[in-house]
Amino acid sequence: MKTNPHPQNYGDPETFARDVELEGPAEVEFNPGIAGRLPAKSSAGGVLLRDRQGRVLFVVPRYKPVLDLPGGITDDNESPKAACQREVKEELGIQLDLGRLLVVDWIPRNGVWRDSHQFIFDGGVLDDDEAAELKAHDDELGEVKFLPLDVAAPQLHPSMLRRLQLALTAVDTGETIYAEFGRQQ
Repeated sequence: MKTNPHPQNYGDPETFARDVELEGPAEVEFNPGIAGRLPAKSSAGGVLLRDRQGRVLFVVPRYKPVLDLPGGITDDNESPKAACQREVKEELGIQLDLGRLLVVDWIPRNGVWRDSHQFIFDGGVLDDDEAAELKAHDDELGEVKFLPLDVAAPQLHPSMLRRLQLALTAVDTGETIYAEFGRQQ
């Protein structure tokens, strides 16, 4: 497992600061008040971690009746990758060096939750010792467990199942997949 000893919100902080400076002054609204009327989307980053048997690592949240991937919703001005790294550290107690982006999935509004973009990053394959050492490090989680996708399926929202199937396809093909509600577009 590759670990990142210094996860950052935007990669290298010095490069980020230079990039912000090069953008120039902040844009001014061409129509005052328009920015406040535009819709806001949330985003989240999750990691696809597998063991040598091909099982997927799931977290078991105490606050909802379905399984989830390690990761979570972005904080203000935080990238999906940084949110995933932060949440993995909080949930599993490890600093993971995330691999490539596997899936970007748009999800429609659901109840109180606004529509969002879900990003799944490749966490790679853990060896047997690494997999055995993983434990929940967050009070919001009951446990963590590796499951074959077909066994996990009844414990997943259908859109998450579709998203994970796409993520596994992306691992095999080397291509990043864009989806809408778990369906490849």
